[in-house]
This record gives sequence, C-alpha cells and structure tokens, in this order.
Amino acid sequence: MSKTIIHPVRVEFGDCDPAGIVYFPNFFRWYDAASRNFFHECGVPPWRDTEKTRGIIGTPVVDISSRFVRPATYGDRIEVHSTIVEWNDKTFVMKHEIKRDGELLCEGRDVRVFAIRHPDDPARIKAIPIPADIREMCS
Repeated sequence: MSKTIIHPVRVEFGDCDPAGIVYFPNFFRWYDAASRNFFHECGVPPWRDTEKTRGIIGTPVVDISSRFVRPATYGDRIEVHSTIVEWNDKTFVMKHEIKRDGELLCEGRDVRVFAIRHPDDPARIKAIPIPADIREMCS
C-alpha cells in the first residue's frame, strides 16, 4: 500500500448534465487528475521532465472502472482520495474514493503502466518495469 493523497475539486456548472448532477465521465477525468497529483505530491517530476531525463512519458490507463454511490452537483467541494493498492512488475493499481464532507460518492480503480515511446515507432508507446525509485517515493 502507498500513501493516500487528497486532490480537492470544486464541481462547476459545466460538469453537470441537464438534471444538475455530475455527468459520469467527469469522475474519470478527476481520477486522472488525481493520479498525476498523487505523483506530484510524492515528489515525482512532471512527465515532460521525466521524458527528457528518463524517457518516461507518463502513466497511461490500461483498465478503469467505477462504482457510483451518491450524486454530486455544481457548487460541491469534493475530494479525490487516491492511493496505489497494488504494485506489479509493469502495472500498478490505483484506488480513488471521491468524498463530499467525508461521505463516499463514488470509488474508482484504474490499472496503469509507466510508458516510454516505442523505440521502433515513436507514435506508439511501450510499458516499462516500474522504476524502483518512483515506487519508493510513493510508499
């Protein structure tokens, strides 16, 4: 298990559907933002910097799911609680819980990889083993 990092979000009017509740794809957008924030808070440099120094372009999602419990609406201040619950050789699993005043609104899970540009075709990406130093920074 790793650290738990909290990413605050203010729900805007444009995040909602005509019924005034958050349109479900926005939760996935917030999971993604919270993932990058997680690494930032753990001391991992921005991906543009790791690409220059190590070739790492980011941590793309290879699988994602979510369970929705309660709705959110514009004006809500919510928090995305993110942690890495599983480390593997080339993949890791992040768990995200979105809460409003401590109440669980939804929970998500995404599987990610550390990626570099593919050496044979820079338009493609290639998963690499998880760097030990980054794993240590996040634990």
